[in-house]
Amino acid sequence: MIALAALIGYLLGSVPFGLILTRAAGLGDVRKIGSGNIGATNVLRTGRKGLAALTLLLDAAKGVIAVLLMHNEGRWIVVIAGLFAVIGHLYPVWLRFKGGKGVAVGLGVLLAQAFPVGLIACLVWLGMAFWRKYSSLAALTAFATAPLVALLLGDWRVAIGAVVIATLVFHKHRANIARLRAGTEPRIKLGA
Repeated sequence: MIALAALIGYLLGSVPFGLILTRAAGLGDVRKIGSGNIGATNVLRTGRKGLAALTLLLDAAKGVIAVLLMHNEGRWIVVIAGLFAVIGHLYPVWLRFKGGKGVAVGLGVLLAQAFPVGLIACLVWLGMAFWRKYSSLAALTAFATAPLVALLLGDWRVAIGAVVIATLVFHKHRANIARLRAGTEPRIKLGA
């Protein structure tokens, strides 16, 4: 069952919605602009907010579906399915293992595994994004918060999974962290 959960999670996570949607909208390959990844923040750089929002929702849905498909198989199986959905998004076999940064799918996983943990992580992301206007800082803060919230709520399995997801997200944001420290990280435009 562990291998099946990992495979299902990985395959769901590996669907590159940002790339599919931008190509379908006639915008070409989203990997050729901005950060060069397939996530919603980079899709937002096309100027198509609706397309970015749809990418965000579909990427989050990958994590939610991976977890929900395994919800009857035990807590560790759910954690593994969610973790591999994030890995699939970060390293999709279809794109030579060059995917997104795992934020939306990771939040989807947290929402489906432990809704209060996921909700607080989403609220932290929103608050930081609107306050500081850095998508990367918002993501890093949200994922740093999630394991602590899971521990406070007594869900150590989710806390362990959240630590692994946070580690992956931080790893994929290495260049963003360097730019944040240097004061050169680009800000995001939210709102109308």
